Amino acid sequence: MQTPQNIGGVLMEIKSFGVIGAGQMGSGIAQVAAASGLQVVMSDINSDCTARGVGIIEKNLQRSVDKGKLTDAERQAILGRIKTTTKLADLAEVDYVVEAAVEMEELKFGIFRELDTVCPPGVILATNTSSIPIGRIGAQTGRPEKVIGMHFMNPVPVMKLVEVIRGLRTSDETFSITWELCHRFGKTPAEANDFPGFIANRILMPMINEAIFCLYQGVGKAEDIDTVMKLGMNHPMGPLALADLIGLDTCLAIMETLYDGFKDSKYRPCPLLRKYVEAGWLGRKNGRGFYQY
Repeated sequence: MQTPQNIGGVLMEIKSFGVIGAGQMGSGIAQVAAASGLQVVMSDINSDCTARGVGIIEKNLQRSVDKGKLTDAERQAILGRIKTTTKLADLAEVDYVVEAAVEMEELKFGIFRELDTVCPPGVILATNTSSIPIGRIGAQTGRPEKVIGMHFMNPVPVMKLVEVIRGLRTSDETFSITWELCHRFGKTPAEANDFPGFIANRILMPMINEAIFCLYQGVGKAEDIDTVMKLGMNHPMGPLALADLIGLDTCLAIMETLYDGFKDSKYRPCPLLRKYVEAGWLGRKNGRGFYQY
């Protein structure tokens, strides 16, 4: 494995952190960044979205206070380090940016093209994409050596893993700074190469997709499929319940990226997954997926 260079001095210069997207992932990333002592600017398309993001963070932090893991003063200090905006131009002053927008290729491309004009040339532009190739995203900018994947797991404040994915043109310095930033956030980084789905979703999503095929073909009911995987394979959550937590639209987008990237039929999204997404059954986020919430 690539070992990070001694870049502690560079890392110390990162004092502010930008997050694009105030949803479940973006708000979680903003929370861990602020908890590490960084000044955070969290951006989304409108003030309702940013307000919901702050609400998620407030709820998470209050839960930690109630459990005695955090003092109320620490909670207030973390919240005090988070600002919100609806303008990408307000990220011009931050030292590092992570994009955590919806898993749509063209949307991400547009964000990175705009960030490239807004942020100073030395600023690293990371993406929390769960499947889109980093090289393809980096090619939208004039700084592909400064573009990298920083794939957090859901829920971000709890899960320790961050996949760090370098594109073909990502520099060693960009990789090292990102690797050390993961440690600063209290996370454990793992290096992945730039293939569709990287490591986590190349393994996880076909399993979820196969569980959906089992439901589609009547092999078992949702509860029984999940029970087999929880009790038989010692998984903390069944694959269908996990799909609901991730979001069925996100699962479909990742499977389509895998299928388009490898042109292999084993990555074909299950028709039932597509049908649920088309019907607006997206999982926990809107109250109905493979289960009702």
